Amino acid sequence: MSKKATATDAQIIMQLYDLRREPEMRKARSWWFTEFWPRSSDDFLKVAFNVRTPENNWLRQVSGYWSMAASFVLHGALSEELFLQPAVSGEMFIVFAKVHP
Repeated sequence: MSKKATATDAQIIMQLYDLRREPEMRKARSWWFTEFWPRSSDDFLKVAFNVRTPENNWLRQVSGYWSMAASFVLHGALSEELFLQPAVSGEMFIVFAKVHP
């Protein structure tokens, strides 16, 4: 059972939202949702192993952001119920769907 959301949880959600608005993160998110359509693990790995490219940076930035945000919930630092609202983390499930086997 998840903990009841607090004002601190709301503050964390707003800080996560602010991070998503950062200019480079906006580019990364745009790339994920408009250009990155991996059809296989090879497609994913081509980007993941192609260091020093914007796409590699964007792959790591978006996946790292959502991993970090989800870890807050998994370790009890953020209300699961609040985090799982579609307006907060719906994008995370789209990212997951793009890389899930």
